[in-house]
Amino acid sequence: QVQLVESGGGLVQVGGSLRLSCAASGFTFSNYDMRWYRQAPGKERELVAGITSARRSTNYADSVKGRFTISRDNAKNTVYLQMNSLKPEDTAVYYCNAHFARVGVSLDYWGQGTQVTVSS
Repeated sequence: QVQLVESGGGLVQVGGSLRLSCAASGFTFSNYDMRWYRQAPGKERELVAGITSARRSTNYADSVKGRFTISRDNAKNTVYLQMNSLKPEDTAVYYCNAHFARVGVSLDYWGQGTQVTVSS
């Protein structure tokens, strides 16, 4: 059974930091690109950061570059999102996503989300 379980969300003041974790099980974690998305009330879900399976290259939304860092530990089947210098506009539900794509096959798994609230 595939599971992605996020943790680490909460309430933080402007300028503070949080570290989100996403523990994966039920699939070969090291074969999947991992991503963090977020969705604020009334807005569409947006990609925040991603890290590839093999070379572990990373990409970030412009709005979080220089403040957020995505990393993964394949031995622990876990992906992290370190969030620093948080702003009120970072308030959202953050979702972990596992993505696998090869010729003819595309798979996506999602976590249940964790709330991040940044107070001013």
